[in-house]
Amino acid sequence: MSTPIEIVAVDAENLAERGYFCRKSKMKTEGNLRKLAWAADGFDHGLGIEIVYDEGRSVGFVEYMPGEEAWRAVTAPEYLLIHCIWVVGRAKKKGYGSALLEQVEGRARELGCAGVAAVTSSGVWMTDKGLFLAHGYEQVDEAPPSFQLMVKSFRAAPQPAFPTDWVERASAFGAGLTLVTTDQCPYLDDAERVVIEAAAKLDIPSKVVRLEDAAAVQARSPSAFGIFGVVFDGELLSYHYLLEKDLFTLLRDKE
Repeated sequence: MSTPIEIVAVDAENLAERGYFCRKSKMKTEGNLRKLAWAADGFDHGLGIEIVYDEGRSVGFVEYMPGEEAWRAVTAPEYLLIHCIWVVGRAKKKGYGSALLEQVEGRARELGCAGVAAVTSSGVWMTDKGLFLAHGYEQVDEAPPSFQLMVKSFRAAPQPAFPTDWVERASAFGAGLTLVTTDQCPYLDDAERVVIEAAAKLDIPSKVVRLEDAAAVQARSPSAFGIFGVVFDGELLSYHYLLEKDLFTLLRDKE
């Protein structure tokens, strides 16, 4: 790393000043306001947010929670589970991701956790597993359509795992289009709007199911991503943001 960096832990005291890294230019949008409220409550449940700065400019962050409280469809008792790790633009490939990951591992050891886990994807909206493999993590499970569960263990404990009832989870939402969402990510506000407006234009009945806590995410989410899903007639169409034209294509293919 060519320049000194600073990693700042965000907490209830500095949340208003530091934010949570994402969408800082749009802090008054509904999605961001929901995220702020979610984070404020999350600190009482072990939420950790670390932002890395290079010469005073924020260039990346990591967000994590104890496995028991994590907003991913994973069983990971005694582990810290990473929600997101992201380094932006020209700051990539300068060691910031490694520094953030090492920060989480240090925190996990301080807390006496059994290790650190993360959901990765070869698809979109999530980090791929390369960073974790480079730091000694092992893939211990996988889930459709393209998720891996990466784990680094410090001591003996129950192995983190994905659920296996994905078909039943999606089927439980019934006929029509169901948007499954949460307040964990500020980008979901726009993603929700695209889905609901597209359904209306196609005259497809739709409903929104908002998962209000980690237990609901772990028990009901139709994908390992946990916090967002588009389900049509009991089948998962997408776990991530879609452009309207792409959603039109998916829905028309199912009609």
